[in-house]
Amino acid sequence: MTIIDVEKELLEELLDYKLKYLHKEIEKILKKWNYRDPEIFLQHARDGTIEEAEPDAITLRQLLKEREDAFQLRNDWNRND
Repeated sequence: MTIIDVEKELLEELLDYKLKYLHKEIEKILKKWNYRDPEIFLQHARDGTIEEAEPDAITLRQLLKEREDAFQLRNDWNRND
């Protein structure tokens, strides 16, 4: 693996861009199914309240995990400043 030096500001911009992208994709799935709360959507997809939602629920779960990881990374950076 190659290691390169990158300015922290650039990494923060890239992380902010990723967070915006993740938010947009999460909202797109929720809007498609007329939901506002991702946890309620996931519960309804899991218990069969909404049919045919499994692929979107899987995608949403992954997007939420990626968003959580990105927020954690940003928090770690801010804590180390």
